[in-house]
Parts: sequence; structure tokens; C-alpha cells
Amino acid sequence: MALRKILTQGDEQLLRRSRKVEKFDGRLHTLIDDMRETLEHSGGVGLAAPQVGILRRVVVLLDVNTEPEEMVELVNPEVIEQRGEDRVVEGCLSVPGVYGYVTRPTWAKIRAQDRNGNWFEREGEGIVAQCFCHETEHLDGHLFTEKVEEYVDVEQMQAEDGDDAE
Repeated sequence: MALRKILTQGDEQLLRRSRKVEKFDGRLHTLIDDMRETLEHSGGVGLAAPQVGILRRVVVLLDVNTEPEEMVELVNPEVIEQRGEDRVVEGCLSVPGVYGYVTRPTWAKIRAQDRNGNWFEREGEGIVAQCFCHETEHLDGHLFTEKVEEYVDVEQMQAEDGDDAE
């Protein structure tokens, strides 16, 4: 396994549509393993292959709603159902230091293949539903900044949260 460089905003690869995975082989497994390690090292909750310069429809994400947290591998994912909506603060490993309010579903169901090509469905709530949507948008060449309704000053937000706690 190896850490991969995460591309940042301004890199044209982030704006290109990823191709469907058709070969479920050792190269795919290496990509997924590298993405898992890169995500773990980054401190983020999701990573799409275009963010590491590979234009394939592959995502890894942390399901923080499971105990213990579970790393989920999604090949050729598509969001097939979503419900509710919430205005949440979102960030992105490819847009470091930038956060903003976006509207995301509170629940989503995704259909994807595993690293061996087997189809499955998975549901997620809260940040996991948010992550399903955010990461699949990367596969279509979109960044969360396109959806930002209002940018957030994180230091100011943390200071306000601290005031509320007192």
C-alpha cells in the first residue's frame, strides 16, 4: 500500500467525469488499498479516485455511524434514493481550509459494486448520507464549492460554539 497525493482545487482532473470500472483485478485492488491508506492518513471521511488523479468510479469512505467505524469501498456507486434535507457545513480534502453550508439529504441509499464486482446496496444517515452524495459528485467532475450557499469562517464558528458551551 502507498499514500497517494491528493489533488487540490485548480487541478483540471478534478473537473473531469470518471469512467466506469469494468476490470475487477489486482490494479483495482491496489488503487482501493492505496485510497484507504490515504484516507486514513488524511483525517477525512471520504475520498474519490479522481482526488488522487485516477479517473475511475471508485470511492472509499468511513461509516462513522457504525461501532467501530467501518471503511466502505464503493465501485461504480450511484445514489438511488434520498430523503430529507439538512443545511450542513462541509469541507473537502481537495479544497483544504475551505468550508461552507450546503444542503444535503439526511438519509440516502447507494448502489455499488465491491472490489470483486458484486453488487450491493447500503443506506446511510447524517454525515454518511452527506458523504455518499459528496463523493459521487466527485466522480462526475464536481466539487462541493459549486453547491456552497454560504462560506464559513471555521475559527469564528469554533469561537461561537465555545461561547455556547459556557
